[in-house]
Amino acid sequence: MSETNGSAVRMPWVEKYRPSGLEDLISHEEIISTITRFISRKQLPHLLFYGPPGTGKTSTILACARQLYTPQQFKSMVLELNASDDRGIGIVRGQILNFASTRTIFCDTYKLIILDEADAMTNDAQNALRRIIEKYTENVRFCVICNYLSKIIPALQSRCTRFRFAPLSPEQMMPRLEKIIETEAIQVTEDGKRALLTLAKGDMRKVLNVLQSTTMAFDKVTEDNVYMCVGYPSKQDVERILKALLAGASLEQSYQAIEDAKHTRGLALEDVITELHLIVMRLELPMSTMNTLIIKLAQIEERLAKGCTESVQTAALLAAFTICRDMVAMEK
Repeated sequence: MSETNGSAVRMPWVEKYRPSGLEDLISHEEIISTITRFISRKQLPHLLFYGPPGTGKTSTILACARQLYTPQQFKSMVLELNASDDRGIGIVRGQILNFASTRTIFCDTYKLIILDEADAMTNDAQNALRRIIEKYTENVRFCVICNYLSKIIPALQSRCTRFRFAPLSPEQMMPRLEKIIETEAIQVTEDGKRALLTLAKGDMRKVLNVLQSTTMAFDKVTEDNVYMCVGYPSKQDVERILKALLAGASLEQSYQAIEDAKHTRGLALEDVITELHLIVMRLELPMSTMNTLIIKLAQIEERLAKGCTESVQTAALLAAFTICRDMVAMEK
């Protein structure tokens, strides 16, 4: 096998199937049509893309850059800085300022600076960026990309046209998922596809990463194999744990049943509580009991996030359901 073919095989599917043009993007039609009009009229403003991971922010601006520049121009006209790069005030005053302040004789259009994961930039760096954006608007356009808009200073937000990238719906992701499955000739069941889309929660990058991981670990992509691969509790696992919590058996038996369920599937208690919360919200419980249970679940989740021992918090989870069972019995 040639070196080129070997690298293609090893390439993550996230990069292998990254959209190369605006027409290949699967969602956000309004945003894409607006940006397409900007490009066709050569009036591209400074852009600010924000929203959850895996919703197409970076793919959209890279597709725009490929439409604006030829492959030969791309390297000299586009500066892309990611979270892995140092983006303190030194980089802003050095690399970004140098790139923005110089013009190229080979292209009469503006340059493009892409600041990916910009919410990791310090406030000092963002403040230094304000002046560069104003001073070199004739020569360069900025695209600021972030997950959390609140971490971008208001002065920077006001200088950009903002676009929010919402999580993708399963209907939008399914055609692209099926196309990749067909191209890679993978055996995938219908419940396997549903499990991938459920776990992703609108993140197309996560769909592809989990699909590729499951394909490498198992011959067939099924619901059980997907959940087994990522170590996330399936509906059956959560129902089994909920049954143990509501059974009214002795604390020792219930505790052992939950621990067995966790160890058999390699589950994290934090993930179990996240899924339990969704089921609890659908239970028909008195309002006071529901409030007590939700508060206790939140407290357990907070303690787990702070690094408390899982076994102790499992006991706290049992205690929370026992208290709520007693509250229901008293109200009757």
